[in-house]
Amino acid sequence: MTTSANATYHLLAAQRDFPSAFSDQHQANGLPGTNGQPDVLDEAKWGLDWLLKMHPREDWLFNQLGDDRDHAGMRIPKEDNFYGKGLERPVYFASGQPQGMFKYKSRATGVASTAGKVSSAMALGYQLLRTRQPDYAKRLWQGSQSAYRLGLDKPGNCQTAPGRAPYFYEEDNYTDDMELATVEQLNAAGATGKQATNWQTTALNFARQEPVTPWILNDTARHYQWYPFVNVGHAELAKKLPASQRRTVTDFYKQGIEIIWQRAKQNAFYRGVPFTWCSNNLTTSFATQCFWYRQLSHDTQYEALEQANFDWLFGCNPWGTSFVYGLPTNADTPADPHSAFTHLKQYPIDGGLVDGPVRGSIYSKLIGITLYQPDEYAAFQSNVAVYHDDYGDYSTNEPTMDGTATLIYLLAAKQAEKPISSRSTTLQKKRASQQKSVANYKPATQNQPISKGLKLEEIRRSNDSHSCLRVTNLPTVA
Repeated sequence: MTTSANATYHLLAAQRDFPSAFSDQHQANGLPGTNGQPDVLDEAKWGLDWLLKMHPREDWLFNQLGDDRDHAGMRIPKEDNFYGKGLERPVYFASGQPQGMFKYKSRATGVASTAGKVSSAMALGYQLLRTRQPDYAKRLWQGSQSAYRLGLDKPGNCQTAPGRAPYFYEEDNYTDDMELATVEQLNAAGATGKQATNWQTTALNFARQEPVTPWILNDTARHYQWYPFVNVGHAELAKKLPASQRRTVTDFYKQGIEIIWQRAKQNAFYRGVPFTWCSNNLTTSFATQCFWYRQLSHDTQYEALEQANFDWLFGCNPWGTSFVYGLPTNADTPADPHSAFTHLKQYPIDGGLVDGPVRGSIYSKLIGITLYQPDEYAAFQSNVAVYHDDYGDYSTNEPTMDGTATLIYLLAAKQAEKPISSRSTTLQKKRASQQKSVANYKPATQNQPISKGLKLEEIRRSNDSHSCLRVTNLPTVA
């Protein structure tokens, strides 16, 4: 639920913030045709339908369907029979207690992290659909309010339940989720005057409990330990605050950005985001945080850092590859992702963002990874970071729903921006300086291994240095 709700919220927010980026080329079932509604809303409604199913009563909230036995092998969803009971799979309550059917257990302490995300997505869905589908929207508003109450009644983090392996979503924070949920309650209710002030005060109290998303402070994280990877609530709260109070919240963003910048400015790729599991999700979220900070504060000093993180996703990285399936067209993009759709049926998943590079120390300790093809990036791997375009590597090459949804928001934001000549000139100068730094490094030869101590900017293509180019003219997100 935690990833489903976050993905749904980002899709809805993309339509709300950048409606011109989306078109109506498909029906609700995904087949070609129009249905009078932007395709991004069709996609988001699949998520909203799911959230309603998982919150069927005011006092019931399910957190998870299935567990890591899902990873026992590749299959198409309609053939999902890995649990010994036909097509049935177990469903887990958001109980607020540690869970796990076998050896491994979660460390859950509450329900608020899941309830807050669910409440936010439903509240935003209500706001966008109340005129299009009033009866459906009413159900969303009721579910949003009851989920919010569950978050208040059971504070704490709600982790997923592990199965036979030690891996699960180890979420350890929740105040960011309740901050966003509080703002969306305010927005959906249309509160004004004293009532609006009370909502704002409550949200600001949550914001002060986590001013900076903890992975930024720690430069590492367990799997999904601090999630979402960007505090969406800060941006939404800042929009509601008077100008005299807004800086309190935007400075929270600035604190985190400055921490990453101090790491990033030491290498040519401006890479300050850690190589944890799902590093591309972190990269996308951090670029979005930079965008929101720039939009809210009108401070452009981190614009080159923002762009570098965007460029990283589309090829300006040591492997010289885009991490987005099929984008850009005719470029080096993932061809063999860890996906049943592509591996078994060769269905294209254009636009899917894969996990991304992980530290060599993380990769070497993961269970069950087998490469099935020769590693075309072998010359560029190191203990600093590893990436494989091989379906056997679930740690770096698995497309993620939530990562893709956050990228859709970021792409829509980029498409909606109008170029400003002075800003573009400044950015080009900064990136030209960055490219010059790359050119000053001597590439390793084919027989020269990359040592453990090399800085990131030295992990480069042998005999084929590449320039860091801004990705432009991306197609409209349908």
